[in-house]
Amino acid sequence: MSTKEKVRERVSLKEATTINNEIILYNDDVNTFDHVIETLIRVCNHTPEQAEQCALIVHYKGKCTVKTDVLEKLKPQCTQLL
Repeated sequence: MSTKEKVRERVSLKEATTINNEIILYNDDVNTFDHVIETLIRVCNHTPEQAEQCALIVHYKGKCTVKTDVLEKLKPQCTQLL
């Protein structure tokens, strides 16, 4: 191949779509651990273990992402959590 010949490459691009909408639960001094856990189980379909872990993270870190999904699905869940 001479230096004047052009080399052609085929490049395949695949766009990865991610769901980057989140419900973030913040710590407060009003709601009890039991209430938070029960609500996460009921509203976000968490297992009891998931809900308890989220409650502990919120307690110690101040906040925790409790749900990630498309916005249309998160809006009613967020309203219920409020």
